Amino acid sequence: MDLDEMKRMKDDTQLVNAVYDFFDEDTRLNHSNAAKVEFLTTVKYIEMYLKPGMRILDIGAGAGEYSLYFADKGYRVSAVELADKNVEAFRKKMNGDRKVDLRQGNALDLSGFEDETFDLVLLFGPLYHLHDKKDRNTAIGEAKRVLKKEGVLFIAFINNDMIPYTEWGYDPAYLLTGDYDKETFKADDFPFVFFNLAQCREMLAGNDLSIIHEVASDGMSELLEDRINQLDEAGYAQYLKLHFFYCEKPEHLGKTNHFLFVTKKYPRKRFKQRFLKKTVCRRQDDE
Repeated sequence: MDLDEMKRMKDDTQLVNAVYDFFDEDTRLNHSNAAKVEFLTTVKYIEMYLKPGMRILDIGAGAGEYSLYFADKGYRVSAVELADKNVEAFRKKMNGDRKVDLRQGNALDLSGFEDETFDLVLLFGPLYHLHDKKDRNTAIGEAKRVLKKEGVLFIAFINNDMIPYTEWGYDPAYLLTGDYDKETFKADDFPFVFFNLAQCREMLAGNDLSIIHEVASDGMSELLEDRINQLDEAGYAQYLKLHFFYCEKPEHLGKTNHFLFVTKKYPRKRFKQRFLKKTVCRRQDDE
């Protein structure tokens, strides 16, 4: 199946399977030092909140890169993945010592898991694919439902505003011929769905989530791929140090292909009080 055939698909579930038949998710995060930057950054932030005995749910687990990493460290990991090819690749990596509760399923329906079961929930892949706002809210709602009250929810998005720069690196004609609005620079949501920083913040606030960290998880690693991959061990370590130094700075957040948000649930009462307080303050300012 080619990209033109995929573009005619209207069902997100069918499209996800087609996308991962076309793209190799199994090697995306590990095929080079440049590709590993996103993985290493994400792991760094997850490990800030991990404690022995915690349970992790990896929703949209891909080929198992994060799930298996944390299972190897002794954590109890459950994983949900939709795409057939990714599930097959994931299962091939599992053996007696690599135990993950892997289920093929959809981020929109986590009914196989009870409420408030997990200490950490990873919601990475699903929001790359859900075109409908209602579906996105459902996926976030399901992730919140299975998260413990004081748990931490990690959410990833693909950054719309980096697309022109990245694609231009592959296609010299992209600025004139690329699939994006030539005035607003909104990329065509195909084969993935893209958001800018403000849209991500609005989506999370609308789902009663408090943002703890906003992270440019891969920074400019794709644009600088050739240079990064030429570095020796010491040079690569210094590049990672540079990346980690800048990845949360507000002036650098837009310089990345992927956003990572580290969030917690607002208690419903506190969220409403906070919202009402802000609303009252705005009204007073208007007066």
